Amino acid sequence: MLILLPPSESKSSRSRGKPADPTALSFRELVEPRRTVAAELAAVSARPDATSVLGVSPNLADEVAHNTRLDTAPALPVRDLYTGVLYDALDLAGMDSAARRRAGRLLLVVSALHGALRLSDRVAPYRLSMGVTLPGTGPLARFWRPHLETLLTTAAGDGVVVDCRSSTYAAAGAPRGAAAERWVQVRVPGASHMAKHTRGLVAGHLCRTGARPRTPHELADALAPAFTVAGPHAPARTGRPWVLDVTAE
Repeated sequence: MLILLPPSESKSSRSRGKPADPTALSFRELVEPRRTVAAELAAVSARPDATSVLGVSPNLADEVAHNTRLDTAPALPVRDLYTGVLYDALDLAGMDSAARRRAGRLLLVVSALHGALRLSDRVAPYRLSMGVTLPGTGPLARFWRPHLETLLTTAAGDGVVVDCRSSTYAAAGAPRGAAAERWVQVRVPGASHMAKHTRGLVAGHLCRTGARPRTPHELADALAPAFTVAGPHAPARTGRPWVLDVTAE
């Protein structure tokens, strides 16, 4: 099983520590694309119109300025970096050791700057959304798609792909071939503000229980004890995910 998560806009930081080593991150095949995005992000973030290009409020200029110091800023593990609604619900800190080991194997965070990250990877805080179009690189989802489609197809193996990403990050790539037949989008009906919370609960539940679903229907069965589940609904067409509607109890 592979569980795909989006990052969060809110991030922790440290005042001391070693900077990130790009060559030490998971998925060595992403080293060059990461360098491409990081270099352009640093250049854009030094411009007077940086907040406009990056689509954020001028009040976040200090956060954008961090993008110019990514090669020297203290790095921290991904498990500690991302905060916010989804990661609060995931509650990595509250997991026992077995669940944390499963989370390290199962969870993959899709990032606009780094492409894909595991929880043990160490990176510096940054400000960049997958919905951004950089002047040279272009739309980031389009830039990352060929890299991530290959990576996710390989990482999925023969297990279910549980997609807890928002639509912005799902646009950056999905498994292909046989792996796409086991790709399941977790959809949260009703109020959109509950989507992040519920998806965090889903990911946490799967890590804590040690469930090993091999099909979309087995995934629904694994979640049914803790959630109200409808589906899975078959893909609308080839290359699209199954859809599982999940509501927190």
